Amino acid sequence: MTQKRKKASGKKKNPARTKKSRLTAADIERFKLMLLEKRREILRNVSEIEDEALKKSHLDATGDLSSMPIHMADLGTDNYEQEFALGLMDSERKLLQEINDAMQRIEQRTYGICEATAKPIAKARLEAKPWARYCVEYARMLEQGLVTEPEQSMSEPQEYESTDDSEEESSNS
Repeated sequence: MTQKRKKASGKKKNPARTKKSRLTAADIERFKLMLLEKRREILRNVSEIEDEALKKSHLDATGDLSSMPIHMADLGTDNYEQEFALGLMDSERKLLQEINDAMQRIEQRTYGICEATAKPIAKARLEAKPWARYCVEYARMLEQGLVTEPEQSMSEPQEYESTDDSEEESSNS
């Protein structure tokens, strides 16, 4: 009799847990809108950085009529500002690629699933970082260096429902 209660109570917990971890169509749509807004913001930022730092000549920046900097430090400052702007643009472009990958996962119906563990990614994590590829546990292990990031080309979509598990089971039989 006690065994039946344990099984019954165990069955009640699993559906509730599944409901909490699954994303609804409304959730997916909300995350998609968040991703699109962040993409627009990044594109604006990159455009502004290009306009401010890369297309501006020394004459435009300082109002100096001479084509040569007055002091070598001016040249160093200009180079530093340009390198800094290029670094910002590179970071923004990487984030833009992450967002595009997340949009692709939405289209493939794999959004919200950890690419490494195939476990659902918590809604709270997706709220904070809608382009998240990994669940919190796996991301923590990555940060601590306990695991290495799976090699994946940014342009190639990762499939979650692969036949690797079934192949392993058949090879073990």
